[in-house]
Amino acid sequence: MSPAVGFDLDMTLIDSRPGIHAAYRALTASTGVFVDADLAVTRLGPPLRTELAHWFSADQVEEAVTTYRALYVEHAITPAVPTEGAVEALAAVRSLGLRVVVVTSKLGRLAALHLDHLGMVADELAGDLFAEGKAAALVEHGVRWYVGDHVADMVAARTAGVPGIGVTTGPCSADELWDAGAAYVLKDLTALPALLREIAVGPTGTA
Repeated sequence: MSPAVGFDLDMTLIDSRPGIHAAYRALTASTGVFVDADLAVTRLGPPLRTELAHWFSADQVEEAVTTYRALYVEHAITPAVPTEGAVEALAAVRSLGLRVVVVTSKLGRLAALHLDHLGMVADELAGDLFAEGKAAALVEHGVRWYVGDHVADMVAARTAGVPGIGVTTGPCSADELWDAGAAYVLKDLTALPALLREIAVGPTGTA
C-alpha cells in the first residue's frame, strides 16, 4: 500500500456551507424547532449531534439527526463546491504517487455523495469520525500527513503520530491550529502542492 495524504471534507476539500444552511432551514420547517442556520454554518467540524444538541432536547436529538440526514440529500449535496485549490491539491497528491484518503465526521454515505457529485476521487473514505476518533482510520489507511481546517483535525493527526497540515478555510484561525499541534498551516489548499513537493519527495526524487 502506497503512502497517503489524508483530508478532512467540510471546509477543507469542499465548501458545504450553502447546502448545510439550506438543510438546517428545512429541518426547522420540518420539525418546528428553530435552528439558527447562519450560526451553525460558522462552526462546522464537530459531529452533527453536537450541533443539534444546541437546539433540540436530549430526547429529540436522535430523531432530529435522522430527519436532517434525510433532508441533507435533497438540499445539501448540489450546492457544495470545492474549496480554493482543492482539485489541484488532489491532482498533486496523485502526481507524487501518493493516495488520497478522506476521513471526516460526516456520515460516510453523505460524504461519498459529495465526492461523486464534484468528481473528487478518494482511494479510501472513512466517515462518522471526529478528533481522536479519526486516528485509527488514519493509521489503517497509511496516511502520512493529514490536512484539515479544524483544531480537532490537528488532534487527530497528533494522535495518529503524523504531521497535521492546517488550512484556515474553516472556523479555526492559524493560531488555533498551531496551538492544536499543526506542523504546517496554510491559508488554503492552493499552497499544498508546493508543500507536498517539499516534504514528501525524498532525495531520490520519489515520494
